[in-house]
Amino acid sequence: MNIGIIGTGTIGRFHAEAIRAMDGGTLHSVYSRRSESAADYGVKCISDLEKFLADPELDMVTIATPSGAHFDPALAALAAGKHVICEKPLEITTDRIDLLIAAATASGKTLAAILNRRFNPAMDVFKAACDSGRFGKITSASCYVKWFRDQAYYDSAAWRGTRELDGGGALMNQGIHTIDALVHLAGPVRSVQANTACLAHERIEVEDMAVAILEFESGARGVIEGSTCSWSKSGHPARVQICGTDGSVFLADESFEVWDFKNEMPIDTMITNCLMRGSQTALGANDPKAIQFHQHQRNFEEVVRAIHDGREPSTSANEARKSVALIEAIYQSAAADGAKVFLQNRGAAISESP
Repeated sequence: MNIGIIGTGTIGRFHAEAIRAMDGGTLHSVYSRRSESAADYGVKCISDLEKFLADPELDMVTIATPSGAHFDPALAALAAGKHVICEKPLEITTDRIDLLIAAATASGKTLAAILNRRFNPAMDVFKAACDSGRFGKITSASCYVKWFRDQAYYDSAAWRGTRELDGGGALMNQGIHTIDALVHLAGPVRSVQANTACLAHERIEVEDMAVAILEFESGARGVIEGSTCSWSKSGHPARVQICGTDGSVFLADESFEVWDFKNEMPIDTMITNCLMRGSQTALGANDPKAIQFHQHQRNFEEVVRAIHDGREPSTSANEARKSVALIEAIYQSAAADGAKVFLQNRGAAISESP
């Protein structure tokens, strides 16, 4: 497929690297209102969005604009008959996501998201352990993203730290991939109680610290903690921790700190030999540019395969909606002084008992 990029900032460059490395896709064009910002992409740059989308050779668009500026280009691309892959979050509200899902259905095109942390070997075996029942009854499921962003990070662009274009802070921006992983592994959340604050930054509208208590539909309890004010020299990895009556697994970025089951299996030896944590640098903990493009590459390849197979991709819009709905519920609870907020079947938050 010929793929075009909308947005030529830092994330757009990761998308370009991923597309160049992938099977089944070619970087075809770039849209930017400032052509000089795309001079080093090595493909044609078009500054008129309508003309960019009218290109009959363009099959798919990937969107790498600020979080709150995903809706308009995604809607325009779907209306122009292009498949769409959108950087996280798919959009900053479930209402906007639902409108995009409806537009994709109407156009008959695929709308998918970048959920790149799903695409590593550790996540594959973690998910398999959950799905096969190795944990027995899951009793605890939590995630922690204790990262650091200095004031210069928020001051570097006018949209950073704003409700309109960031949609939120440590959860919606930095923590969303890990929150997606938690729901992907442990299943849907029934209710949340939360507290958020801005403790260490100035001139931003969003949280740099958030804590939420979760009750899952399965009955398990858990915690989400997200921060951009937790300094560490080497950075803390993003963690997902699941415990049950028959096992416990703690994932730190792409490797395990704990892999421990009552009933051992042959695969456990491979995991403890190959996927246990050593001295890896935390991915993106202190520097948002310190990530690799390989998981993005696998994400793109999965979407292209799904389109060719005529199926919904594993990173579909419906999947991407789940983490946004949970974060919306957390923000709603925090705004109501920690009141319990329930989530309905499709993830929309409500503030009274169902």
